[in-house]
Amino acid sequence: MKELDERKRKILNAIIQNYLDTGEPVGSRTISKYSDLNLSSATIRNEMSDLEELGYILQPHTSAGRIPSDQGYRFYVDNLMKEKDREVTEMKEFMIEHTERMEQVLKQMAKVLAANTNYTAMITAPSFHRNKVKFLQLSQVDEEQLLAVIVMEGNLVKNKMISTREALDNETLLKLNILLNTSLNGLSAEQINLGTIAKLKEQAGIHSNIVGDVLDALAGVIQEDEELEVYTSGTTNILKYPELSDSRKASELLNTFEEKQQLISLVNEALASEEETGIQVYIGAESPIQNMKDCSVVTATYQLGEGMTGTIGIIGPKRMDYENVMDNLKTLKIQLDTVFRKPGKK
Repeated sequence: MKELDERKRKILNAIIQNYLDTGEPVGSRTISKYSDLNLSSATIRNEMSDLEELGYILQPHTSAGRIPSDQGYRFYVDNLMKEKDREVTEMKEFMIEHTERMEQVLKQMAKVLAANTNYTAMITAPSFHRNKVKFLQLSQVDEEQLLAVIVMEGNLVKNKMISTREALDNETLLKLNILLNTSLNGLSAEQINLGTIAKLKEQAGIHSNIVGDVLDALAGVIQEDEELEVYTSGTTNILKYPELSDSRKASELLNTFEEKQQLISLVNEALASEEETGIQVYIGAESPIQNMKDCSVVTATYQLGEGMTGTIGIIGPKRMDYENVMDNLKTLKIQLDTVFRKPGKK
């Protein structure tokens, strides 16, 4: 395919995106409304004639607008995939380098935090809170299976196998990939509502069942992402404080730290707070965990960019040294950002 100059690229992208949104042939007047083009209708018509001659767009009817040809779709998707592949490759390299030591680093930080405060410390691995869809790609594995590559914000990559009743040709796969990406990119789980799903299935026509399977796979990825990993240290420190050391209270607290499910509810509350990256203090009955009604809990949410967030927490008696705890949490937040920051991020 002949290389296109920047102006032709922009016009072709505008035609394809508009056609994907409306399903109607696109005219020069519609394209001229794109603010970043700043071209007259006459100039756009000339460029569209060149694109048609080069085989990137078609005119289905005389005096009608243009629609993308298969060659135009191919150009659009190849460039889209190049951009996404580059982003994913960069993030994969970063995460491969850091993920192997992430668990070790977080456990060590929890240990240091517990030692510095003489209380119980907890820290969660970063998750992708309220994550959004970044990119989807379907590929044929064999006549009965598709591979769905799902990339979420933060470049979390998941692969899911989808069963099909028949092999799909390249053109059908291409159109399904375009449909899924233009409809879902940038949407969070909350934004993918029944209306979005119904519209997607209608546009997919006879392949609506495949779109349904992709949406189910996407829901599974989001659910997996919500499963938090919580690391604790210094759980026996609570036994140093008489008001927490009687056998019943100590047993309930130790069970909470061991099971961790209640700690996850505490983390979710911290993440949902309006003061997302601020420090939160729960005193006694303010804690969402019933077994901690005789404790104070101080949490802070850290952010590593690209939607990645985690929570640090300290659990101790109500008479804890709040100033020391807050200073330690602030210091740890800075350390986490330094350790896991992507190269080049400021």
